[in-house]
Amino acid sequence: MLHGIRSIEKICKSNVKPSDGETEKTLDELLNDLDHLVGLDNVKSKVSDLICFQKVQKLRNGLGLSSPKSTLHLAFTGNPGTGKTTVARIVGRLYKQIGILSKGHFVEVSRTDLIAGFQGQTAHKVKHVIERARGGVLFIDEAYSITENEHTDSYGRECLTELTKALEDYRDDLVVIVAGYTEPMIKFFESNPGLKSRFNTFIEFEDYTPNELMEIFKLMCNKEDYTITELALTKLFERINATVDAKDSHFANGRFIRNIFEDMIMNHARRLAKMENPDKTELQELKEQDLS
Repeated sequence: MLHGIRSIEKICKSNVKPSDGETEKTLDELLNDLDHLVGLDNVKSKVSDLICFQKVQKLRNGLGLSSPKSTLHLAFTGNPGTGKTTVARIVGRLYKQIGILSKGHFVEVSRTDLIAGFQGQTAHKVKHVIERARGGVLFIDEAYSITENEHTDSYGRECLTELTKALEDYRDDLVVIVAGYTEPMIKFFESNPGLKSRFNTFIEFEDYTPNELMEIFKLMCNKEDYTITELALTKLFERINATVDAKDSHFANGRFIRNIFEDMIMNHARRLAKMENPDKTELQELKEQDLS
């Protein structure tokens, strides 16, 4: 259990009572979901700090104490497949459980969802997206693509103008999380100081280590009722190590492991389709020959 998580549980009792028939997760369950993500220690620590801070400010407000004005909006940076979308979903649900957001739902968009094809229409498109997201989290992946060409992209500028206004107007019941590769995100904020001032929390998602990638693979196997031989595990770890050693800035992390897993279960299916009446063990067991 990470430092800070248990202390949250002591003071952050949920203000939200699900109606009959709802299966909404409790605060403790959401904190456990966060804690059980592979790796991401820095991310977990920062998110737990955010939850503690927002809950305490809400308690202070309830007693008539002043509270510093702070924005809920976040910037997630890092390579793909490092858990940014997963954590963003959890943040929305956590904020609902402590009474910060009214709904806690998740709306994911990209440039095509925000930019219209004609001058003047982009603002309407952005307003529609904001209305959908109010009460929850608006997640904008690869946010820097909004202004693909900062000098000529007037549609992108129109989008940023409307988005910046919404960040302030709906700050009490909307969390906007922008995400993307680290360097492009830094340049994006540097070229848009008005937008940057609305974000005071930046969280870096580091690449997974080989051991963490192996753990992710084992979790995928367990979830889908597969096992893997020791020899196959050894071969897989060798491949992961070699790939990590040679990785570039576009290394896909968890997606890389997902692709390996899907390739292996397809190879396993091809192999077993040639067998007559495979038993349960054979139907579950991935072998080294499945690692193509």
